[in-house]
Amino acid sequence: MGQPATQCNAEDHIPAKDYGWSHHGPFASYDYASIRRGFQVYRQVCASCHSVDKIAFRSMVGITHTEEQMKKIAESYDIEDGPNDIGEMFERPGKLSDTIPGPYKNEEQARAANNGAYPPDLSLMVKSRHDGIDYIVALMTGYVDAPAGKTMLSGLYYNPYFPGGAIAMPKPLVDGQVEYEDGTPGTETQMAKDVACFLAWAAEPEHDDRKRGGIQFVLAMMFAVALTGFYKRFRWSIFKTRKISYTNKYTPKK
Repeated sequence: MGQPATQCNAEDHIPAKDYGWSHHGPFASYDYASIRRGFQVYRQVCASCHSVDKIAFRSMVGITHTEEQMKKIAESYDIEDGPNDIGEMFERPGKLSDTIPGPYKNEEQARAANNGAYPPDLSLMVKSRHDGIDYIVALMTGYVDAPAGKTMLSGLYYNPYFPGGAIAMPKPLVDGQVEYEDGTPGTETQMAKDVACFLAWAAEPEHDDRKRGGIQFVLAMMFAVALTGFYKRFRWSIFKTRKISYTNKYTPKK
């Protein structure tokens, strides 16, 4: 997604608008069909340059695929492991416990393959950008021709949503680039929305559990307050209705 901005509210780019995501709101959850499609877009488009090395295959079991499906996906990757009994590194099929391997072994190799630009890891990209998920969609669909007077250096592309307007990543999406497994039309905007939703989940996989836990906590507190109020009224009601009278024991008898 390009190099990180030095100032999140810089005035040299257009801020992303709010796209109205279905998981925004106290009682809303992620669109898991979109997350699955977004993972497909990541694998077929983004994985050639970007990694998500903080996500393990097992994290997506029950989210995007079943356990058996995810095992097959993991086994399609070659994972470097070792050393073995003779002290050498070796490659093996991936397992559910492995994190998703990136396209490069280190930053130097990544820069050498991208004319000096470093494609950042996308695991926390939604958290690291000011407009979050909206920024991802705006950036991926915001490529236009540079305006008159704007000089673009070789290897840079104009995107008004990127700080400075010049980004080293070429336009990543075109209509029909990905054929979705569920038959959803693979338009540019649909792919951008889906991969952004996947990255939002990758940055905060506990999102739905956190909201569910918050709702349960609030309900429990409301019940506790109601129970405490009832007990208080029951326990102290006798003191509210009693009548207190005073007699003077020193009053002389007649």
